[in-house]
Amino acid sequence: MRKLSLAVIGMYLSILAAFSQTTKPADTAYKSRTLSFEEANLVSSYYTQNGNNSAVTGGIGSEKLNDFSNSIEIKLHNWDKKARKHTYDFELGVDHYTSASSDMIDLKANSSASHADNRIYPSASWTMENEQKGRSIGAGGSISYEYDYVSFGGHVDFSKKTKNKSGEFSGKFFAYLDNLKLIYPLELRTGSTSQRDEQYGTVGRNTFGASFSYSQIVNERLQLAFLLDMIYQEGYLGLPFHRVFFTDNSEKVENLPGKRFKVPIGFRANYFLGDHVILRSYYRYYKDDWGLESHTANLETSIKLSPFFSVTPFYRYYTQTAVNYFAAYQAHKTTDQYYTSNYDLSKFTSQMFGAGLRLTPPAGVFGMEHLNMLEVRYGHYTKNNGMNSDIISLNLRFK
Repeated sequence: MRKLSLAVIGMYLSILAAFSQTTKPADTAYKSRTLSFEEANLVSSYYTQNGNNSAVTGGIGSEKLNDFSNSIEIKLHNWDKKARKHTYDFELGVDHYTSASSDMIDLKANSSASHADNRIYPSASWTMENEQKGRSIGAGGSISYEYDYVSFGGHVDFSKKTKNKSGEFSGKFFAYLDNLKLIYPLELRTGSTSQRDEQYGTVGRNTFGASFSYSQIVNERLQLAFLLDMIYQEGYLGLPFHRVFFTDNSEKVENLPGKRFKVPIGFRANYFLGDHVILRSYYRYYKDDWGLESHTANLETSIKLSPFFSVTPFYRYYTQTAVNYFAAYQAHKTTDQYYTSNYDLSKFTSQMFGAGLRLTPPAGVFGMEHLNMLEVRYGHYTKNNGMNSDIISLNLRFK
């Protein structure tokens, strides 16, 4: 029942080609066809935010939220008779959050069932890579479930390296089929008292998209990448518990168009400044047919203080225009066809800065041989409308 401003966490898914070979490479003797463990990652994060523009109460009120997230990822691999590498990736995530804004779906309740919830999201994917020919294909699926929302996702992907292996083109086609419970604010429910306490059924929304990228090693120091996404959504694209208050003080649930088309275009550049410093930069331009345009710029520097320890400061700047259907509390006219007071769709600028610490000792972290990496990252996020958040994460990798 939440809607997090997690462009923050966002820092932290066809064409199938023939991969058969007529001859077996000479190095296949040591490539095991038995399924083997590759690595496992354990990631935990704590996210907290505050602000005073909750969409649940019409663009005013507390946005206080706390989220504790844990996920485990396991990768396995083997090779087939034609020396193609198969990688199997399994992940399970569990989030627990408390939300002051969701607690206000019932304005008269001291604490409702919406105050806290859990989200469970397992996923699995498979990739087959032909190292000799420099190409791969893959597919995967996912499920995300919480009290009022369930989503089923799937994707297929492919990649192909250039003849000299210095460039690579990749693509992914994906879809998410979502089902949302229509839980309206208590005062906007109809029927008898007992009926108002019951659920009002469900509604769907679908997302279909394609992502394409081309990466190029320019020289031993510079690497570039160009990114393009195309995303189409249809169905119920608002949330049933987001209130809107009009100029005459009347109240409704937000109403948004049933279709949306998004096109983000991005560019990455990584520069190796000697043996101890890597500069990573990123820019993205976004536009959709609701009238929203945005610009994102990100700079991250990885500084190796020793062969086994590095620090990674980063900074992110973001700015966007408002969608055509946004207005603040009591600013919408009753004649408006579409309306929302969700400040995620308003005009704003934001900044995020922080740093990561990464430890990879050859004998293992804390002397544990198979624990070969520990990383801690912290980020602080602010919007110019007063909303702010903090996130800290811990990543342990076993090999």
